[in-house]
Amino acid sequence: MKKKKLYMLLIVSVLCIADYLYYGTSNAGNDTVQLDEDYTDNPYTVVNDNVPYFSEEDLTRTDAFETYSELDSLGRCGVAYANICQELMPTEERGEIGSVKPSGWHTVNYHEYVDGNYLYNRCHLIGYQLSGENANEKNLITGTRYLNVEGMLPFENEVAEYVEETGNHVLYRVTPVFEGDNLVASGVQMEAYSVEDQGAGVMFNVYCYNVQPGITIDYATGDSELESDSSK
Repeated sequence: MKKKKLYMLLIVSVLCIADYLYYGTSNAGNDTVQLDEDYTDNPYTVVNDNVPYFSEEDLTRTDAFETYSELDSLGRCGVAYANICQELMPTEERGEIGSVKPSGWHTVNYHEYVDGNYLYNRCHLIGYQLSGENANEKNLITGTRYLNVEGMLPFENEVAEYVEETGNHVLYRVTPVFEGDNLVASGVQMEAYSVEDQGAGVMFNVYCYNVQPGITIDYATGDSELESDSSK
């Protein structure tokens, strides 16, 4: 990707502002988010040494809950937060979600360049396997196939496997990060912490990039095009 340093600085600034606005003064000591300079070579980068920003009070919660932010004035999703446990996990196959058109949504096919053909997926903030949420517009963003499969899915699988094996609870929060009035998120911050064993089983704080190798995305609108030097 071009202009790597400028883009990295923009993402750092957006993440810092998002952390401050959401977590408030209790997170004042974590006001700097360090991103890997080689971020375009990896689907995600570690934030805050992989330590999530959950409150001390929440770190001991063993009740099932899930909350989703109201869409903003541009129709964009906000923070999704849950305490993942077997009680929340689905007991039936996932239903249709095609009726939801997240902000910046485009149906565009790059079958020679994108695994799965389509550039964009309707990406669950809290995955269906964790929450059983189907066509919840507060839980679906416009995300690249790369974000969905290479970035977010491995972390979702880690949480799901842990809960299924132990029956324990995992605090789980996903924050989509939008720059300015962009309709497509630049990426998502994912945080998780296994409660009963104080993070020994699951603990991470990562930022997954909403990019697609070989494709240039206009995050303001969701428009896209092949990079000029892309080759199969």
